[in-house]
Amino acid sequence: MAKKIIWTPQAETTLNAIVEYLVREWTEKEAIKFIQKVNSLVVHISRHPLSFRMAGKEDVREALITKHNLLLYRISGQNIYLLYFWDTRKNPSKKHQKV
Repeated sequence: MAKKIIWTPQAETTLNAIVEYLVREWTEKEAIKFIQKVNSLVVHISRHPLSFRMAGKEDVREALITKHNLLLYRISGQNIYLLYFWDTRKNPSKKHQKV
């Protein structure tokens, strides 16, 4: 059975920042493709939450969206909390400071 997805404010903010960047620097078509990938990934996570690797911090997992973007999430009971989106080009040691 699929778990309930809960978007944190930080997940919404970081997703919006990526989409705005794609529209500004690339094209609206690229932004739409990215959103479709995110939606597909979120459905997969809700059905198979353990299929992605641990993110190095207890109970946080990370799912690769593109080679430049990760989605970090936490499983808690029957809920999955989408924590935030991370640019893989940033310093990886700072990735867990947000959690």
